[in-house]
Amino acid sequence: MSEEIGSKVKLNKLPINPESYEIQNAPARGRFPSWLHRNLPKGANLFKTNAILAKHRLNTVCEEAKCPNRFECYSNKTATFLALGKACTRNCGFCDIDFTKTPKAPETDEPLRIALSVKDLGLKHVVITMVARDDLPDGGALHIAEIIRTVRKECPGVSIEVLTSDFCGETASLDIVLQERPDVFNHNIETVRELSPRVRHKATYDRTLSVLKYVKDSELAGHVKSGIMIGLGETVSQVKQTITDLYNAGCDIITIGQYLQADQRKLLVKEFVTPQQFKEYEDFGHALGVSKMYCGPFVRSSYNAHEVANLARVRC
Repeated sequence: MSEEIGSKVKLNKLPINPESYEIQNAPARGRFPSWLHRNLPKGANLFKTNAILAKHRLNTVCEEAKCPNRFECYSNKTATFLALGKACTRNCGFCDIDFTKTPKAPETDEPLRIALSVKDLGLKHVVITMVARDDLPDGGALHIAEIIRTVRKECPGVSIEVLTSDFCGETASLDIVLQERPDVFNHNIETVRELSPRVRHKATYDRTLSVLKYVKDSELAGHVKSGIMIGLGETVSQVKQTITDLYNAGCDIITIGQYLQADQRKLLVKEFVTPQQFKEYEDFGHALGVSKMYCGPFVRSSYNAHEVANLARVRC
C-alpha cells in the first residue's frame, strides 16, 4: 500500500492488513531514500481516533497539512488540533493548508469540542495549533485562550502546548495567550534566514525571533519551542546559525525535520538530508545548551510532543 503526500487518504479505505507504505511524491529525480520508508502502524486505535475527531467535527493539522506521521499518531490515539478553521490567511510556499483572504468566523463551540475530544482520546498532553487569522483584530488569540481554559476545565491535569502564528508581532495578542500559562509555547521559524522570504508568506525571520524572545522573557510559558524544515536548499552553516539564533532567543526545545513537498504547487525538495546530518545538528544544539533537540527525517513540530517536553524538563 502506498501513501501519497500529495493526496488525502481516507482512513476507512485502508487495507485490512497492510505491510508497509512508501511516500511516493518525491521530486522527479527519483524515489525517496531508504530512511524515508516506514512501516504502516497496525491496530484499531487508528480508526478509533479518526472516529472521535469526526464525532466532534474537528480539524487536525495532521490531515490538513498531510503530515507523514498521521497514521502513527492516530494509532497512538494522538492528534494535533487545528483551531480557527482549516483555511489560512497566509499562503506559505511549503504548507498545503488551504488559503483564503476571507475565512469563516471562529466557531464558538470549538473550545468545548476540542476539550471533549481530548477527554475521549485520553490525552495527557494536548497540542493546539492554529491557522493564521490576520483577518481578526487579535489574530485569534482570544479563541486560543478560551480553548486552553476549556481544556483545563474539562480535563484537569492535562498539559497544554500551543503552536501559534506570530500574531503579526502584536504583543497584546501574545499576552492574551500567555496569561493562560501554556506548558509549552511553540512558534516555528520554519527555515533559515536566507530562505525565509521565499518559504514564508508574511512572517519574517526576525519577527519570529522577537516573538520567541518576548515569550521567554515573560516567564509565563513552561517551555519555549520552535522548529525548522530542512531540504529546501539551505547550507549546514545556515542551519547551525538558525539553531544559534533560536537558542539566543530563549528556545528550550528545537525540532528539525525533513521538508516533504505536500503538493506539486509547493516548493520542491532540494535535498534528502541524511540521518547522520540530523544527528550533527542535534549534537550542535545540545553543545550550545538547548535543553532538547529533536531532529530526524520524520520529525515534525508536534511529533511525540509529550515525550519531547518531558525530556526538556529533565535537562533543564
